[in-house]
Amino acid sequence: MQKFSIPFGKGHIHFELPDEQVAGVLLSHAHEYKAPKSEEELVADALANPIGSPRLSELAKGKKTCTIISSDHTRPVPSHVIMPQLLAELRKGNPDIDITILVATGMHRPTTHEELVAKYGKEIAEKEKFIIHVSRNDADMVSIGTLPSGGECLINKAAVNTDLLISEGFIEPHFFAGMSGGRKSVLPGIASKITVLANHCSEFINSPYARTGILEGNPIHKDMLYAAKAAKLAFICNVVIDADKKVIAAFAGDREQAHYKGVEFEMKLAGVKPVPADIVVTTNGGYPLDQNIYQSVKGMTAAEATCKDGGVIIDCSSCSDGHGGEDFFNTLKQADDLQKAMDEILARDRNETIFDQWESQILLRLLLHFDIIMVTDAPKDMVEAMHLKYAANIDEAFAMAKKLLAAKGVADPKVTVIPDGVSVIVK
Repeated sequence: MQKFSIPFGKGHIHFELPDEQVAGVLLSHAHEYKAPKSEEELVADALANPIGSPRLSELAKGKKTCTIISSDHTRPVPSHVIMPQLLAELRKGNPDIDITILVATGMHRPTTHEELVAKYGKEIAEKEKFIIHVSRNDADMVSIGTLPSGGECLINKAAVNTDLLISEGFIEPHFFAGMSGGRKSVLPGIASKITVLANHCSEFINSPYARTGILEGNPIHKDMLYAAKAAKLAFICNVVIDADKKVIAAFAGDREQAHYKGVEFEMKLAGVKPVPADIVVTTNGGYPLDQNIYQSVKGMTAAEATCKDGGVIIDCSSCSDGHGGEDFFNTLKQADDLQKAMDEILARDRNETIFDQWESQILLRLLLHFDIIMVTDAPKDMVEAMHLKYAANIDEAFAMAKKLLAAKGVADPKVTVIPDGVSVIVK
């Protein structure tokens, strides 16, 4: 028997499978990588030796204001490790610099004070100046140009009306931007809903280049690069983390050069070969990335890359925050015919994109090829309203999967397990 322990919320789900039933296990090498130094030392080294840029303390000299773009509560960025060092480095170069931390919520709900404390620590959360980005607040946005795709590039004025714009974040595989980090802190991080909707249009999401691990030829990435440049993002500090959300590498400096160095490191760790199977078990890496169904689609796309057509994906995600997007939920709930719903999305022009359409589009793509069973804390009626199947536990999910496959003539299904679906690039 093979024993498995996969992340689920702030805990784990444990199960066993007979050896002969396991086709393979797809695991990022980041989970076995041993960092040469502590988290704090890795970040300190990166800041002391920036890539393609002067030190942050040098950039801060002569500047009156600085805005730091920081990831929100849905991302496991270890800001409690990174932010103190960014603040110290800025004030080392300019003790009087006026610093604002701009929380990049993208299209997510606003981050709460409790989440700020959990993310940064009580001292920073209560002493530093914060602005929570809200993409729907048109009055907060300033136009900085036109995206290569043709959409207007509008971003938060706090990022425009500053002498120095920098960002912190992390680098991991992303299911349509290719990789997270770097330029993504600007678009969608602090962009207007208008800009995000144009960038996340159905045409781009449908592109074969808008996939996990792909940057070259990716139209979404191209727009994001433009936005970061137009915003004058001067410096980034991005980290790579392991399964325990600990820093194992850090990259600081120029927004593109430092990001690409980090991407190169992550690609070596995250790349895994597909092991086709009738059943694929995946997760969203546990909390905070599995807070809702919206985010959990990411882990499902890893399973998509290795599940046999007509197979079953078992997604284990806590989803303590529910569906994660009203528009996302309603699109699926109102879809009496999945193919028709997909055709309607694909027919929409870039300027007709609706909220959460991209997530709906990707989930529909999956549902048109696979049965998806969710082991989750989300309400059963919510899950089933979205054309997903609900299982109270992993054993029930396996029994359901075998029954579904038996009806299709598959008598002895094999299983591939992806313990952390957001940490791998299946190629």
